[in-house]
Amino acid sequence: MTQFVLAVVLGLLFAFGTFLVLRRDILRVVWGVVIYSQAANVYLITMGGLSGVAPIISGHAVENPDTVTDPLVQALVLTAIVISFGTTAFALVLTYRIYEEHGTIDLQKLGETGGEV
Repeated sequence: MTQFVLAVVLGLLFAFGTFLVLRRDILRVVWGVVIYSQAANVYLITMGGLSGVAPIISGHAVENPDTVTDPLVQALVLTAIVISFGTTAFALVLTYRIYEEHGTIDLQKLGETGGEV
């Protein structure tokens, strides 16, 4: 049952991210990419395994090594979260600069001007 709920949540996250990426507003596009990255992180965590014990909690002497959760996936997702935070901050600063230069963040209006100031 847990896997079904996570599959539905992941599907909704990717669908909502797609919906936002296809908008005309640059800010919504940025948030759509953020939702994509977080959905990918949740996907990696679920594929890494939800059952099992953390090796740091169970100690070094584990009776069954198959029940230990792989910590590599968690470390990679933690790194991805930090990188996506920096990328999001950079994209938001670029969006603000576009608004300052052009007075709009509408992609269609920006395309009509050809990027001229």
